[in-house]
Amino acid sequence: MPTRHDIRNVAIVAHVDHGKTTIVDAMLKQAGAFAAHAAESLDDRMMDSNDLEREKGITILAKNTAVKYHPKDGGDPITINIIDTPGHADFGGEVERGLSMVDAVVLLVDASEGPLPQTRFVLRKALAKRLPVILCINKTDRPDSRIDEVVNETYDLFLDLDADEDQIEFPIVYACGRDGIASLTKPEDGTVPADSTNLEPFFSTILEHVPAPTFEDDAPLQAHVTNLDADNFLGRIALLRVEQGELRKGQTVAWIKRDGTVSNVRITELMMTEALTRKPAEVAGPGDICAVAGIPDIMIGETLADPENPIALPLITVDEPAISMTIGTNTSPLVGRGGTGKGAEAKSAVKDRKVTARQVKDRLDRELIGNVSLRVLDTERPDAWEVQGRGELALAILVEQMRREGFEMTIGKPQVVTKQVDGKTYEPVERLTVDVPEEHMGAVTQLMGTRKGRMDNMSNHGSGWVRMEFVVPSRGLIGFRTEFLTNTRGTGIAHSIHEGHEPWFGELKTRNNGSLVADRAGAVTAFAMTNLQERGVLFTDPGTEVYEGMIVGENSRADDMDVNITKEKKLTNMRSSSADSFEAIVPPRKLSLEQSLEFCRDDECVEVTPEAVRIRKVVLDQKERGRTASRAKR
Repeated sequence: MPTRHDIRNVAIVAHVDHGKTTIVDAMLKQAGAFAAHAAESLDDRMMDSNDLEREKGITILAKNTAVKYHPKDGGDPITINIIDTPGHADFGGEVERGLSMVDAVVLLVDASEGPLPQTRFVLRKALAKRLPVILCINKTDRPDSRIDEVVNETYDLFLDLDADEDQIEFPIVYACGRDGIASLTKPEDGTVPADSTNLEPFFSTILEHVPAPTFEDDAPLQAHVTNLDADNFLGRIALLRVEQGELRKGQTVAWIKRDGTVSNVRITELMMTEALTRKPAEVAGPGDICAVAGIPDIMIGETLADPENPIALPLITVDEPAISMTIGTNTSPLVGRGGTGKGAEAKSAVKDRKVTARQVKDRLDRELIGNVSLRVLDTERPDAWEVQGRGELALAILVEQMRREGFEMTIGKPQVVTKQVDGKTYEPVERLTVDVPEEHMGAVTQLMGTRKGRMDNMSNHGSGWVRMEFVVPSRGLIGFRTEFLTNTRGTGIAHSIHEGHEPWFGELKTRNNGSLVADRAGAVTAFAMTNLQERGVLFTDPGTEVYEGMIVGENSRADDMDVNITKEKKLTNMRSSSADSFEAIVPPRKLSLEQSLEFCRDDECVEVTPEAVRIRKVVLDQKERGRTASRAKR
């Protein structure tokens, strides 16, 4: 079969924070993608273009870039298309899409941490697609690096995932992505490769081991839609990989939709990626990754084909969702009133507020266009929808994006998506890998015991740290992270990955303490806080507007307590000996969006607005909650 030797398509896959985006930055700079003066002023992690990606330091969306590599032997330049994929399993849909565009993967593994759960996840996907693998041991300069052990652990992982002989015979590159240095010779632990000054060995390994795209000479056009983007001038942009034939600007092609129907459309704009920008192009051939405009309703997984002979490519399939949460309109008394509900500034800030059910539903429908791993289902209420995704983080990112766009919502407690097998209820389970100092081992084991975790493996590297592997129901990990970090004094590292479904584990009680619930509306006073802080941990500052049913703190006991946090000090005309003495207020605990979702119980939900995140009872009325509780006891 004819082969295109001027192009290579490769995805970089790894666990969270093992250095994918950093090494892509170094590849772009060394391949001359930027002028010398521009390269010096560029930010780190150029591929993380999204605000949330920069804030959280993780990749959320799969993105592609292209570098022109000039071989040292003076041959023709070769285009290397690089897909930078997320390392977090919650964004697994992005990984699956990225792998459908490439012919090989670079598996990046940290020289100290070794293969972790997401390494297993992304590698399993690559091996299932029969893609060749290049192993890159990154961060060799870490003082605690253990290169030989990590290579052996990676071989064990390949064997564990039933890789065949061809897949196990992978080349190994040793790199320090931050310094932009790679070598084929193993350096000493804790050192940068000494026999190289750049990424040249890495580039040459990619050229040698990534198969060049093959095609059939007279085959009709086939191009697969793998991602979507939008442009203010061009409208919806579809990112494609051309499998067979040629795609030209102005060409009329057959658009084969997900339901199998075919219609003819015209390509108004064709673009190819160079470094971080898209540039107009006239033609894209087999193996090219390009972007086209002119098809307003095109969706991921669909095919562009020859109008005379339309042949569809297989649809992209992704794993089933494991976690769901209810997203509805904001039903609290403070809806549409800004952060405090007071003053002219708040009124001007809420002009563009999106609070109606139609606006929330339209936004969720828009998210479905580009996010193949998400599902939106109707509920009994017309103003609330069940949103299903891979994990808590993926759903929290969606809510965070919506609140930044001006939406106000009520978010229900995250639940697991169960399924019925032979009349029995099965729930999703996760494989959790925990790295902790030895002295916290007992605390973590106890914590996992209450969450029905089953220890599968434990190893001690002899460095004072222990690695433990648990199989635990996904329910048990909702709200786990905060408690885990508290118990390990912030030193523990935990990562989990979906491991399938097992029979229902029974009742789980993960939060022992009840809530302090405001019993009336008003502004929080320092006087009331002083009296209440002995009862538990407070979440609100003095002056914050509260309403009946809003949760203002965590009780030190197991049951909920209704409190008056707006109580003011009575003034009299008698001078008191303690009149001018002030008691110190313990600073309140500020909960982020993710922590608020973790804190929720079944009868609680989270109110999310652009200015504030509040936890509240689903039923706000104190008497109604009491009646419901007494009925439940009977």
